[in-house]
Amino acid sequence: MTLIVHHLGVSQSDRVVWLCEELGIDYELKKYDRSPIWAPPEYKALHPIGSAPVIEDGSIKLAESGACIEYILQTRGNGKLVATPGQKDFAEYLYWFHFANGTLQPALLLTLSLSRTGLGEDNEIVKRSEARRKQVLGFMDQRLSEVPWLAGEEFTAADIMNVTSLTTMRCFIKYDLTDYPNILAYLKRVAARDRYRYAMQKGDPDLNIDELTAAPPPPLQKAVAAVFQAHGR
Repeated sequence: MTLIVHHLGVSQSDRVVWLCEELGIDYELKKYDRSPIWAPPEYKALHPIGSAPVIEDGSIKLAESGACIEYILQTRGNGKLVATPGQKDFAEYLYWFHFANGTLQPALLLTLSLSRTGLGEDNEIVKRSEARRKQVLGFMDQRLSEVPWLAGEEFTAADIMNVTSLTTMRCFIKYDLTDYPNILAYLKRVAARDRYRYAMQKGDPDLNIDELTAAPPPPLQKAVAAVFQAHGR
């Protein structure tokens, strides 16, 4: 039975498209454009809380990107892109897989939320949020100074989970990566992967992955401007 991937453009659902390409599995991609910023009504209708991504596998309909990734790995992965008990990188794989939605993404979303409040840079809450984001990115940068991929020597689904926060999320959060050279080198390794390039061409062709630099590249800056214009900022 063919897996159906409902992909909302410029969202964390690019994780699922990328995973499917890395695994080389048969899937049907249904892409939805934002209208103009939020998910269109037909996408929100797919799930009771309007989450992205959503996958369908026969009678099963599943949301939450982490759950979708794990479901695909366990039903179609054939042991690829994971570390298992007994392997030396098993604990690191688990940690970094869950780091994406448990630590990195919340730190970035807090920055986004506070940017809409109008609080200045001197506000104590804003300063703490900024410090937290820098702490999290610095920790990731240190890890990537020691190993090429987050779990260790091999590329895994932990990388697929985290990269979207360093790329697609920058459509909505303007943060600079100049102080994180190992993250920048990591993104170059990611962008060199043929399956990643193909996945992005299918799912988000407007995001120029050849311009993954310290500052958000021009296509992402346009998306940021559209978001803030929609909010009157």
